[in-house]
Amino acid sequence: MAIDLIWAELIAGLPDPAHLVRAVLRLLTALLVGAVVGSQREKAGKSAGLRTHMLVAMGGALFVLVPLETGMTWGEVARVIQGLTAGIGFLGGGAILKWRGAHEVQGLTTAAGLWTTAAIGVASGLGRFGTALLGALLTWVVLAVVAHLERPDGSPQRT
Repeated sequence: MAIDLIWAELIAGLPDPAHLVRAVLRLLTALLVGAVVGSQREKAGKSAGLRTHMLVAMGGALFVLVPLETGMTWGEVARVIQGLTAGIGFLGGGAILKWRGAHEVQGLTTAAGLWTTAAIGVASGLGRFGTALLGALLTWVVLAVVAHLERPDGSPQRT
């Protein structure tokens, strides 16, 4: 009897096969598009690299996927997205440093990248795979290509 109760509780949150496939595809997509951004940051030697961006993207996807799967209205999902948008700022804030005695702030690009990666994750969680991929690719272009245009010598900015 106790085993049956435990088993019923463990599988209670599992969706039917169609929902399970949808959830797996959305979460895997979030991980992959997060990896697109994170790999660039990892290659650039930034502290928020591959794993961080993958987790932020998947977290964003989970934050919208769970309310959708539980039957929340779009208005309620929108409030979840608003909370995520504000909350990710705290994670980004931890990446920003102001050096004492200097007029230099570092980490703004990392913070913006984390914020954008969360948005990409939200797109994945909502099943907007094309939008998520396009967002990841454009973010990668900004981080990898545009950075070389910022300085005359072609060296990337230290953010």
